[in-house]
Amino acid sequence: MQSPVGSHEIEMLAQFADELADVTDAMAMTYFRKPLDVETKDDLSPVTQADRAIETAMRERITQRFPAHGVFGEEHENARLDAAHVWVLDPIDGTKSFVSGMPTFGTLIACLANGAPDIGIISIPPMAERWVGVRGQQSTLNGQPCRTSNRSQLAEATLYCTTPDIFDAEGRKKFETLSAQVGMRRFGGDCYAYGLLASGHVDLVFEMDLHPYDYMALVPVIEGAGGVITDWDGKALGLHSDGRVIAAANRALHAEALVAMS
Repeated sequence: MQSPVGSHEIEMLAQFADELADVTDAMAMTYFRKPLDVETKDDLSPVTQADRAIETAMRERITQRFPAHGVFGEEHENARLDAAHVWVLDPIDGTKSFVSGMPTFGTLIACLANGAPDIGIISIPPMAERWVGVRGQQSTLNGQPCRTSNRSQLAEATLYCTTPDIFDAEGRKKFETLSAQVGMRRFGGDCYAYGLLASGHVDLVFEMDLHPYDYMALVPVIEGAGGVITDWDGKALGLHSDGRVIAAANRALHAEALVAMS
């Protein structure tokens, strides 16, 4: 769905999102590889004081600058989700990596206009790498254009999944069917794998049980780099998607993957 947001407004929002990522990167690194209090949420995922402090800071800056905008985040109560603009935030995507010292965690920031993700940021503070996607523009890595690979056949593709633990029985069957046909499969990476896809190093990412704050920021980045990201049925991702996500380097590879797992 194409957003009607004007070019001046979207550039202003993109600049704000980039400035917001500067703040979150600095905060995340003050906590990284330091002693942390780790709690287990109701969904059995971990959360730390870093997750909550970073999201609080993000929300405060958004509310101060754009009081009419909505916010959908992982760690705090959501607000004004019927607003024309909604920010979708994951302060630390990959908390398990974060608490175990792995430098592949990131912060995800998306700005939706009338339900469509116009702006997406994948920021990986330990690597000092930041992918930015803006609707209708070429995606960038640290300010330089990035592009997905031209590998269009499963047999030559590299497939990533954060962990096979995310799959139920049906999902695991589909993953095994798909991964049996690719050139290589690897595990780990969290949101970093999607950034690597946008830069042409990874060709497929296949996951389930994700939430909007896990995937909305990925959409403008991957699409702006030439890739495709949808649910497992090939439908566009939105706030009400079921959390089953497949990202591919190009339309031909995406189509082949959908057929392979059907």
